[in-house]
Amino acid sequence: MTAAERCDRCGAQAYVRAVLTSGGQLLFCAHHARAVEETLRPQTTQWQDETERLHEDNRTVVR
Repeated sequence: MTAAERCDRCGAQAYVRAVLTSGGQLLFCAHHARAVEETLRPQTTQWQDETERLHEDNRTVVR
């Protein structure tokens, strides 16, 4: 997923893509994905979770 993909609920960067069995997809930030996962996940064919990227060390090295 890219930084351009935004949460369908709040507009924050999306880290979870839910591909629905009925067709289409929904994008969620980590917060909203956790809030809907229990009820929504059974209705998906794919649950792409990239929330581990939130914990990556992205510090810039200054030389």
